[in-house]
Amino acid sequence: MKILLVFDFDNTIIDDNSDTWIVQCAPDKKLPIELQESYQKGFWTEFMGRVFKYLGDEGVREDEMRRAMMSMPFSPGIVELFNFIRKNKETFDCIIISDSNSVFIKWILEAANFHDMFDKVFTNPAAFDSRGHLTVENYHAHSCKRCPKNLCKNVVLVEFVDKQLQQGVNYTRIVYIGDGGNDVCPVTLLKKNDVAMPRKGYTLQKTLSRMSQNLEPMESSIVVWSSGVEIISYLQLLIKE
Repeated sequence: MKILLVFDFDNTIIDDNSDTWIVQCAPDKKLPIELQESYQKGFWTEFMGRVFKYLGDEGVREDEMRRAMMSMPFSPGIVELFNFIRKNKETFDCIIISDSNSVFIKWILEAANFHDMFDKVFTNPAAFDSRGHLTVENYHAHSCKRCPKNLCKNVVLVEFVDKQLQQGVNYTRIVYIGDGGNDVCPVTLLKKNDVAMPRKGYTLQKTLSRMSQNLEPMESSIVVWSSGVEIISYLQLLIKE
C-alpha cells in the first residue's frame, strides 16, 4: 500500500513564482503598465500568454528563459525532502499539480535531476512555436466555481486517484503539500486519513486557519511546514505506522 504525495510547484517546491520570475528577462526587468493591467482575476494563463508573446516580440529567446528558470532557488529543505523520497520510492507515489507550465517545470526539475521522481505532472501545457515564442494553454475546462477557469486541482486529483484505483493502486492516504489559494479546493475535500500540509505564512495556511476559527468542517489532519526537513520528519512517522 502506497502513500500519494501531491505537490504544488510555485512557492512550494521552488521558493518563488516561476511566472513572475521570468519577468527578469524583460527589458528593464519589468512589464509595460498596460500589459500588467491587462490581467483579469481567474484568467492568469491568458495573461501569461500575453507576457510570453511580449517577451518573444522583445527578442527574448529560449536559452535566456531557461537560464532564468534554472537560477530559481528551491524552497528550504526541499532538496533534502526529495532525496528522502527517492530513497523511499517504494512507499511513495509523487505527482505535481501546478498552475505554472510544463516547460518551466521540466527545465527546473531536469536541471536539479529530480524529473524522474515524479510519476505525473499536471500543469498548463506550454511549447515554443515556430517563431521561438513560448505559448501556453489552459490545462483543462471544468465547472468548479472555486477555482481559476484553467485548472481545478481537486478535479485533477480525484481523476488521478480514480484512474490509479482502476489499475489496482489504492493509496492508504494522500499528503497534499502546497501554499496557495488554488490549493484550498483540493485540500478542503481531503478525507479523514489524509494530511494537508500548508506552508507556514502563505495563503493556504491562512485560509485553513480562518476556516478552523469559523468552525468550518475539514476531515483531514493539518500539519504546517516551513522547511522540507519538517515534512521528512512527518513522513518518517507515517512510514512507521
